[in-house]
Amino acid sequence: MSYQIFSASNRNELAAALAGDKWVVACLCAGWCGSCRDYAVNFAAWAERRPEHHFVWIDIEDQADLVGDLDVDNFPTLLMQRGSTVAFFGPMEPDTRQAERLLQALSETSPQELEREAGSTAQRRTWQECDLKKRLSSLSDAA
Repeated sequence: MSYQIFSASNRNELAAALAGDKWVVACLCAGWCGSCRDYAVNFAAWAERRPEHHFVWIDIEDQADLVGDLDVDNFPTLLMQRGSTVAFFGPMEPDTRQAERLLQALSETSPQELEREAGSTAQRRTWQECDLKKRLSSLSDAA
């Protein structure tokens, strides 16, 4: 299983997943949120069922340096990214079934099509600002 709870000490694990050809599914939540705590169990179970992808739990307050200006208004908020292309960023129902179907559909999309879709609407272009690969690189540069 490729699952991590993101912290300053394991940044390289996420960087390695983003450098490869894996899908990265990030859940942006908060430790004080009861819905997030409940969702964490389902998210980890989803990660166990899909070991070919990398799942990462990011606490938006504990990891404010990474999250920065991302607009997280509702929990859970998911970010799905392959390489440097963010294919989805937004809130999800606190049940993984819808997110699992979305990831399956995205996984069947070619990298070229993902890149084309990433620039196809204003919303999707905004999602590209959420690029975890770029955000991690900025943290490394600042360190």
